[in-house]
Amino acid sequence: MFVPAYEPPHKEVEDDPGVDHRVELCRLAVNGDPRFSVSRVEADVPERSYTVDTLKRLHETRPGDDLTFIVGGDMAYALPTWHEPEAVLALAELGVAERQGVLRADITRRLAGLAGADRIRFFDMPRLDISSSMIRRRVAAGRPVHYLVPEPVAAYIARVGLYRDGASA
Repeated sequence: MFVPAYEPPHKEVEDDPGVDHRVELCRLAVNGDPRFSVSRVEADVPERSYTVDTLKRLHETRPGDDLTFIVGGDMAYALPTWHEPEAVLALAELGVAERQGVLRADITRRLAGLAGADRIRFFDMPRLDISSSMIRRRVAAGRPVHYLVPEPVAAYIARVGLYRDGASA
């Protein structure tokens, strides 16, 4: 389940096109794959929503589901600075995809003191250093993003004019 935030509390995105465009980009990315869905559980909350609040809402609407919250290694490393990080780990396993510059051992050491640190799982997979900020930079510079995002996403970005220098459609 992809859960676009109305307004991420931990970072600001220059030229953010807005939550409705981000929801549509997620919908286009997963369209046709029954294993994935897009939820507006955060998109419909017109204020900053912390991960712990989102996980609580998901538990209320889907009480039987076991949740895994997937983050990049950089976000996992920052978890102790989040709002109620131990509650996050109580509500969901943390699935960590390693990112450039953040080692698994460093993440493990940093999170070891948190209650629930045993609920952290690392993905054993080839690391693909493709980030949303890199995609936005490429688009702003007029460079292609084909093969870096699903084709319907690339087409939507081009058609609507998202992420071009100074444009936030």
